[in-house]
Amino acid sequence: MIQVEIDSAMLADIEKFEVQLARYLSGDLEEDAFRVFRLNNGVYGQRQGGHNQMLRVKAPYGSITPEQLDMCAHIADEYSRGWGHLTTRQNVQFHFVQLERVPAALRDLAAVGLTSREACGDTVRNVMGCHLAGACPFEVLDISPWAEATFRHFLRNPIAQRLPRKFKINFSGCVTDCGQAMFNDVGVVAVSRPLPDGTVEPGFRVFIAGGLGANPHPAQALEPFTSREDLLATIESILRVQDHHGNRDNKLRARMKWLVDTMGIDELRERIFKERKMLVASATWPGGIPAVVQQLGDAPAGLGADPTPVGQGTNVTLRTSRESSDLERWDAANVVRGRAKGTVSAMAYAKLGDITSAQFRALASVQRELGASIRITNRQNLAFRDLTEEQLPVLHERLAAIGMAEPGAELARDVVACPGADTCNLAVTQSRGLADDIGRALDEAGLSDVGGLRVNISGCTNSCGQHHIADIGFFGAERRAHGKAAPGYQMLLGGRVGQTEIEFGAKALRLPARNAAEATVRVVGRYAAEREVGEAFSGWLQRAGGATAVATDLKDLDHFPAPDEAPEYYVDFDETGPYVAETGPGECIT
Repeated sequence: MIQVEIDSAMLADIEKFEVQLARYLSGDLEEDAFRVFRLNNGVYGQRQGGHNQMLRVKAPYGSITPEQLDMCAHIADEYSRGWGHLTTRQNVQFHFVQLERVPAALRDLAAVGLTSREACGDTVRNVMGCHLAGACPFEVLDISPWAEATFRHFLRNPIAQRLPRKFKINFSGCVTDCGQAMFNDVGVVAVSRPLPDGTVEPGFRVFIAGGLGANPHPAQALEPFTSREDLLATIESILRVQDHHGNRDNKLRARMKWLVDTMGIDELRERIFKERKMLVASATWPGGIPAVVQQLGDAPAGLGADPTPVGQGTNVTLRTSRESSDLERWDAANVVRGRAKGTVSAMAYAKLGDITSAQFRALASVQRELGASIRITNRQNLAFRDLTEEQLPVLHERLAAIGMAEPGAELARDVVACPGADTCNLAVTQSRGLADDIGRALDEAGLSDVGGLRVNISGCTNSCGQHHIADIGFFGAERRAHGKAAPGYQMLLGGRVGQTEIEFGAKALRLPARNAAEATVRVVGRYAAEREVGEAFSGWLQRAGGATAVATDLKDLDHFPAPDEAPEYYVDFDETGPYVAETGPGECIT
């Protein structure tokens, strides 16, 4: 690789990792201490054990350059197995990286400005943002520079290194909430408020103490309006309250959401306000509008001088016709156009979030050719931005050549899944295998382009696949039938997030893993046939009687044939032997 001068802070991180790794390998550093250090540097143990590691690389608010995409290709080939994985938190992960080779991989990443620092562990994780920020037709503010300022403020910040538990921050540019602010420790949504002179002031509404996991909690509003000048200080104050009062004795009750249960939302708000009032005395006080925001500007791309008022964002439901050409279908389903700035953006489909090294290189080449910017989406795809109308056929042709031009990225075919039992110690099922099976079944049924619904899968109850907030969600569970263990799933219906509201999916029924795809096809098919014009899945579900009523028509699928009748029911997807629910200590929990 070309030698590039590495940022001094990144270099210090890498050199420290080399020292502590050498201590650990020589037996001079205990396993527990090294695990905490390793996680804080974005290096995560795998199910396979030994020195197999997952290396998680931050892409703040999903932003990634062509040089960084090229580097991802190099990392995939040199240190991993020829592919990388996009996550629902806009990171890039590489699996099967050997522990001894991590420092070299970190040096290569740092050469293009990428870091894994605080991508795991009890830290401020990757700061997320809507992938269409700065190009969205509905945004009040471009939240990109705000997410960048937040990322810079907390990276290596002493107050953010040994928190009670991981801390997640998301930004959305409008109440449509594509950034999914409503289930995070801090969710920031750009809004506006009217002023006495008849004008409006853009700013933010901050939500706190949300979370998914086995016990999901909806985020709650901190205050009606937070000014641009107060935003970063408000976020730091929230973090400080979590640091002071979060549970350090029980990791399972340590996220900020549990403070709502123990002290109540009113007291939690008061503690945050008190912290913010006194924060000016702190050496880390980030008062005022951050320099990067002043430098880059945060004007909206969409409605310009008439920003969306609080509570009136608009969700777009996209649908395509199979009678159209490939380009027309892709344009209808994958292209988003802004108004005030005339922005044009298009989605590149990465099935299950996986990208090969050849695809990484091709994406970098296309990005350079078109002069576009790219953001990783929270549904594990890539958004090409800053395009012109004339460039769309070229982009479609380039994406088609590398298998990333499927119409319906972010629609029904775009099933999201966690890594599952492929690599995770906590998973009990092969969630990625099920996602592939559902995608196949929807395509065969002619339903993969249906808009207005999303399917998410987790390999256990912990919701890394965000099954709670999907229209159709699944989480893995061990089943017993005919005296044998078998892979199964709990199906949930009606989860949603948007319009600064969140609803967690209700349990419908349990299913054998092999029948989950058929259940999905039946539900999606019924929704497509029965929905009214513009009706979201949640509205249709309510008219249909809710999750329990819809599940009634699926009960025949909750059946395990005898093992000699259908042995595949007792073997998980992508496995060859009998199903066994093997789990181990999960580093996302400990």
